[in-house]
Amino acid sequence: MTNQKSNKAINIALWIAQGLLAVMFIMAGIMKVTQSIEALAESLPWVTSTPLGLVRFIGISELLGGLGLLIPSIFRFKPFLTVWAALGLALIMVLAAGFHASRGEFTNIGMNVVLIGIALFIVWGGRNKKAPILPKS
Repeated sequence: MTNQKSNKAINIALWIAQGLLAVMFIMAGIMKVTQSIEALAESLPWVTSTPLGLVRFIGISELLGGLGLLIPSIFRFKPFLTVWAALGLALIMVLAAGFHASRGEFTNIGMNVVLIGIALFIVWGGRNKKAPILPKS
């Protein structure tokens, strides 16, 4: 009985983590894909010294990663893709931390580390083993 309650708690925590991370990355991705560089520069100063194509590519990657955290699990269609989306977003954040470190923007790295932690919780915490979502049969 305790194990069942533990799995239920982990499942709830994973859905919360997936939802929060997905919303954050979907919003960030849409912003990077749709806004002009001038508008983006107000909140993300690094975009002015980064090629527009790279900024748009990052935005598309974040948007697709955010959708990948939710859609496969919600519809139970190839739910293993949720794990891959979380790994991809963790990789994006590792690269972002390296980018910010190379520019001396060490205050930005804290948020990258938090997002890496949440993404890896989704991978470790169970969408892989502890509380997997099974595909529809």
